[in-house]
Amino acid sequence: MATTIRPADWNTDRAAIRAVREAVFIREQKVDPAIEWDDQEESAQHFLVLEGDSPVGTGRITGSGKIGRMAVLQSARGSGIGLRLLESICAYARQAGLQSVYLHAQRHAEDFYRKAGFVAEGDEFIEADIPHIKMVRHFD
Repeated sequence: MATTIRPADWNTDRAAIRAVREAVFIREQKVDPAIEWDDQEESAQHFLVLEGDSPVGTGRITGSGKIGRMAVLQSARGSGIGLRLLESICAYARQAGLQSVYLHAQRHAEDFYRKAGFVAEGDEFIEADIPHIKMVRHFD
C-alpha cells in the first residue's frame, strides 16, 4: 500500500487529523482533551500521512516556525514515516523562507529529533504532564 505525505487543511481534513491525534495523544499518552486542541489549529499548516486512504500520521507548523502535534499511529511506527513527515514539514518551512524551526520534543523522542538535525536548547520543562525539551534546527 502506498504511503503519501501531503499538506492538509484543518477545515477539510479535520476528521483525519483529529483521529490520529486522539489515538496517539489522548488515548495512548493520556493528554487531557481540553489542552490538545488550541487556537493555532486554523492558522497552522497541517500535514497528513496516508497509507492508501487511511490516515496514520499528522503534524503541523505554525507561522512562527514551531513544529508540533507530530503523531504517528502505533501500528505505523518504526517504518520511517515519522522522519519522512518531519522532513516534509522542514522542506515546507524552507520553501516558506524560514531560517530555522523549533519544537517541544517529548524527552523520550529527543534522539529521534536529534538524528533529524535538531539541537536541544534550554532546560527540561513539563507540558501536558510530560517532560519536554525545546529543540531547534537551523537551515543552511
